[in-house]
Amino acid sequence: MTYRDVASPQVLVWACTSVGARMPVAMAPLALVFLVRERPGGYALGAVLAAAYVIGEIVGAPVLGMRLPPERARPQLAVGLATGACGFAGLGVFSDAPSLVLGAFAFLAGAAPAAATGGLRALLTELVPERAVAQALSTESMLNSVIWAVSPAAVAGLALQVAPHVPLLLAAALMAASVAGLWLLPAGWKVDDSADGAWSGGSLPRLLLGAWPVYVMGAASLSLLGLAELVLPALLEQRGIPVGWSGPLLTGLAVGAGLGAFLYGLRTWPGLLRTRSVVLMCGTSLCVTLIALIPNTAGIATALAAGGLLQSGALLTRNLALRDALPPGALAAGYSVMYAAAGAGYAATGSLAGALLKVTVPSTAVLAGVALTLALTAVGWWGEVRRAGSSAQGADVVAPGSLVEDPGPGPEGTSIGGRCDAEGCL
Repeated sequence: MTYRDVASPQVLVWACTSVGARMPVAMAPLALVFLVRERPGGYALGAVLAAAYVIGEIVGAPVLGMRLPPERARPQLAVGLATGACGFAGLGVFSDAPSLVLGAFAFLAGAAPAAATGGLRALLTELVPERAVAQALSTESMLNSVIWAVSPAAVAGLALQVAPHVPLLLAAALMAASVAGLWLLPAGWKVDDSADGAWSGGSLPRLLLGAWPVYVMGAASLSLLGLAELVLPALLEQRGIPVGWSGPLLTGLAVGAGLGAFLYGLRTWPGLLRTRSVVLMCGTSLCVTLIALIPNTAGIATALAAGGLLQSGALLTRNLALRDALPPGALAAGYSVMYAAAGAGYAATGSLAGALLKVTVPSTAVLAGVALTLALTAVGWWGEVRRAGSSAQGADVVAPGSLVEDPGPGPEGTSIGGRCDAEGCL
């Protein structure tokens, strides 16, 4: 298993299409703030528009993701991306419109293409051999790190040097270009009818709900460093460090995340996926705790980069765990629900931090966010252990300590051949 299995012309086309679909998502919150910052109460209005955009994503991802037909996903993805491009274009063209109109455009820009993340991830795994899925997801994570590193600088430069509405017009153009890229990719992904027969009768929502522990830990893995990003300017001010360092420090975070994704895909790591997730989340929590306690810029930069490195691995384990929890035909919907859960987790920790900043210092707000994230991690881990136990009870009973034949890949991405004990098969 190497990255050579991922290197192909089709994956390159996918990467270009993905940049067009996802860079507008990374640009949107900051672009909306710059769009209205010169109006009366501009920053508050910008935060409201950004919230409308995120709410659109949270609502649109599960609703539209569950409607994606696996083998004919292209038309729906194209319509969603094209409609999202119209939403961004409306924000750029009618930038002087009343606040309610801008809010409606922001909601549309967030909701319409919200299923694209799950659909594009499912398409990526269709383009590579099964043995290279972990490397493909690592490649996706590295690409996302680059996008999130470049987007803030692009938005700030265009908004300040050209005009505040230009970043949104660029976002519209990129998303429209991604629609064309879809026609160079497969129309959908193959589904094993025998594997998916259990939910073909309309129980997809129940199947997705059954994977809730994966979503909880996925939300925790993204929200922790989202908390660090949101509180970082105030934290730097508390430490007497120029706020201008926020940009370079967050770039270091993105670089660390990209490096972590690359390292994760280099080899097969030991242990169950849920165990890896807990270890990586505890490590990330330690790094964010250090961010709240370290008084100098170099220390904060190091902790942020290390946190990004560990967090990207945690998020990858969640995507791999979701592949084990759901049948192939439900994966795009599952990825979309994960996307919504991550957005909800980000919003929840951001709201908590915002509320705490009114009554306490930024470092305390960060520590409270870490405590919330660890609680979510514990709940998600407990749910996955419970779910695995229920699955084991429903399967054929294997005598503890017995040796079984290896029939192929099993739960959590491991081989189920080997010695079985009371906890399951190794």
